[in-house]
Amino acid sequence: MTKTALIVEDEIFVALDLERILMDAGYTVAAIAADSASAIEAAPGCGFAFVDVNLRDGATGPGIAEQMARDYGVKVVFVTANPAQIDRGMDCALGYIRKPFSEAAILAAAAFASDGERPANDDIVMLGSNIA
Repeated sequence: MTKTALIVEDEIFVALDLERILMDAGYTVAAIAADSASAIEAAPGCGFAFVDVNLRDGATGPGIAEQMARDYGVKVVFVTANPAQIDRGMDCALGYIRKPFSEAAILAAAAFASDGERPANDDIVMLGSNIA
């Protein structure tokens, strides 16, 4: 699995924090995207993405997740303060992490998305067919 991540987040300080966490752990961050158009443009070649639900162009995160998973095979983990806006049966995403997040939760989700290493904690809420 590729260790290249995409960050889909319109709050720049949150995006930069995610980028720092991932890069310090040895992951490559292909891009930071703040809306659906830039996210889809950056998706090819990425193995996984951290996606916020509410972006600059509205609550477009779930649609972005579906398109990236379908068209490019990107594994998605939502990072959101609004988990109620995510369809619990959504199969295009592995799960979600609540904001504010911990570094440990981000690293566990990155390992799960890139290596299939199942998280040992409950910081990641699984969705769809990924529920244990």
